[in-house]
Amino acid sequence: MDRAAGMSVRLKLTLSYACFLVLAGVLLLASVWLFLLRDVPDVLAKPPPGGVLERSVLVRNFLPAAGSVLFFLLLFGLLGGWILAGRMLAPLTRITDAARMAANGSLSHRIRLEGTEDEFRELADAFDAMLARLEAHVAAQRRFAANASHELRTPLAITQALLEVARNDPAKDPLLVFDRLHAVNARAIDLTEALLVLSRADQRAFTREPVDLSLLVEEAIETLLPIAEKRRVVIIASGHISRVVGSATLLLQ
Repeated sequence: MDRAAGMSVRLKLTLSYACFLVLAGVLLLASVWLFLLRDVPDVLAKPPPGGVLERSVLVRNFLPAAGSVLFFLLLFGLLGGWILAGRMLAPLTRITDAARMAANGSLSHRIRLEGTEDEFRELADAFDAMLARLEAHVAAQRRFAANASHELRTPLAITQALLEVARNDPAKDPLLVFDRLHAVNARAIDLTEALLVLSRADQRAFTREPVDLSLLVEEAIETLLPIAEKRRVVIIASGHISRVVGSATLLLQ
């Protein structure tokens, strides 16, 4: 978004410090003027020994000194304000750099601001926490995409094998092929839903239930039979009842 160029916050703070310091100097010099010169008459009837003490003389001596003091205060305020504002805004510069790095795709960078607890420290800690959650969310999405692309290969391969078997063997019962395709499609849907659930809530939100691994083995063998028949592979399995607690859909994969 294009915006008109303006003064930086550091320059604004510097000018504010300098103006405040000069204003304080003006008030101080005005106080000196009021309380020290108000009792001095314009012209003395009898000059004191050693010189003439008149208000006009004091004014001529006072104004250059006051101007020098104000100039020094202005210079000191600009220089000191610039350094002080730079030190105060240094954490904000680090936060800005981290935000730009995050916008460019680097979510692993952290500010880790040192020092005592203040507004900038709270902002930096909140920004680090946001980056950590965002990085975890992006990593979960990438894992889900990788797992989905990997796990869905089996149902797709089985579907392709069933279709090829049906095409190469027209005498095969089409209802049996349709039933197997329906079962494979249902398992693919269950797998997708399980992966979605697994990707949420820090990958701990899937439902755990008692599962018989022997039944899962039989179901997996039945699912892979079309591929085994196509490649002329005989699958033999034997075992006893073995119960565990977990997700049947994920264990099946």
